Amino acid sequence: MYFSRSKKAQGRSSHALLAIVVGIGLAACQTQPEETLVVPGEASESFEKAAPAPRPVATDVSDEDEGAAPRPVTPDTVAAHYPDLALAIYADSLTRAEALLTANQALIADPSEETLNAAREAWIAARVPYQQSEVFRFGNPQVDEWEGRVNAWPLDEGLIDYVASSYGTASEDNPFYTANVIANKSLKIGTGKVDATTITPNLLQNELQEIAGNEANVATGYHAIEFLLWGQDLNGTGPGAGERPYTDYSTSDCTNGNCERRGEYLIAASELLISDLRDMVTAWGPDGEIRQALESQGSEATLAAMLTGMGSLSYGELAGERMQLGLMLHDPEEEHDCFSDNTHFSHYYDAAGIQNIFEGRYRRIDGSVLAGPSLEALLKKQAPKVALGLDNAISQTMDAMSRLVNRAEKTESYDQMIGAGNAEGNAVVQKAVDTLVNQTRYIEQAVAALNLGTLTFEGSDSLDQPEAVFE
Repeated sequence: MYFSRSKKAQGRSSHALLAIVVGIGLAACQTQPEETLVVPGEASESFEKAAPAPRPVATDVSDEDEGAAPRPVTPDTVAAHYPDLALAIYADSLTRAEALLTANQALIADPSEETLNAAREAWIAARVPYQQSEVFRFGNPQVDEWEGRVNAWPLDEGLIDYVASSYGTASEDNPFYTANVIANKSLKIGTGKVDATTITPNLLQNELQEIAGNEANVATGYHAIEFLLWGQDLNGTGPGAGERPYTDYSTSDCTNGNCERRGEYLIAASELLISDLRDMVTAWGPDGEIRQALESQGSEATLAAMLTGMGSLSYGELAGERMQLGLMLHDPEEEHDCFSDNTHFSHYYDAAGIQNIFEGRYRRIDGSVLAGPSLEALLKKQAPKVALGLDNAISQTMDAMSRLVNRAEKTESYDQMIGAGNAEGNAVVQKAVDTLVNQTRYIEQAVAALNLGTLTFEGSDSLDQPEAVFE
């Protein structure tokens, strides 16, 4: 099984549903932001194209796609719409990954500033739909087991390629810390060897990914590709992202050696990403394993999966492992998209994924909107006060995330925001964390209102026992 960053935290805790519901003061949580914030579509074309869909008023009849007859909102119809949302989001992720491969192939064929920048833009665009899929991870074991193939982080990038001297030459925890498979056609593991003469998807997935059982040996997925396009970000909490030159892929004007093999790795990783995403599209399709499993277990279990995904991503994963932990440590290595400085968008679209599930709506990459029976409408029928509270909490989260994006695009990057001594930047990140934690409390109330029993959300030491972070 491959694990992503959330499972690498020491002493990781679980956040039991309903454990903190009693005694919560709700009035303070329902206050609106002090100012109206315009979603910063002008800051990024990819942000504008895939921003969350316009929000309708929730009713007891679903807001359907154009031309489709509306369906009554019941537990069964809400549960049936859930895999449709997943299929659309993973299909869009696949489409963007295919575009990324095309851009990477163009870079290899004709290395230049223009083709490198185009490949980087394709990577950033590919993250938009994928990040919105992460809400499906925690409520569906098949997705959680698969997820590390495509989104594991952080990685010891010395496994893949050359690194700066400041990275160091060895690690007590990882014998492959500086293995540099691009420069070396054979790697020794124990008494055996890994033949890396030809860099293929099979080599990356079956030989290098988590080699020697070390989770930091990430050889596949978005972040391996990110490193190959940007290189290391050596700026710490200062301005600037990775600065890999396009000549790292030029066979006629090669910099840093092994340019042909570097291109082979980039293409192999891109092809493997497509293959992995295609597997997930199939799994959520009409005859897919995950869809059939959900249908067989009934609507109550599916609603539980939906809310578990929302709560675990909101609390332990995003608020805790991806945001609060890095803020506490003031450590740029805890930044999710650390090579590209794209973390602000990744966090935003993670939060948007939670909103998508609540509202039963997803804006596709072609601009169309997939809509159907929603948790919001179901809650409005059964517990209107809970529906309103969760709606307000999600709105506050999206406002806070939009502020974070605005600051990252116009003032300073996310790794600068979490730097020590940056009170203003720290406060922007902390506000987003706080709204996510508050949002989780309302998700817990939704579970109770729908009589789904006691579920368990992913936790994080950074939130549950912060003193343990520094032990």
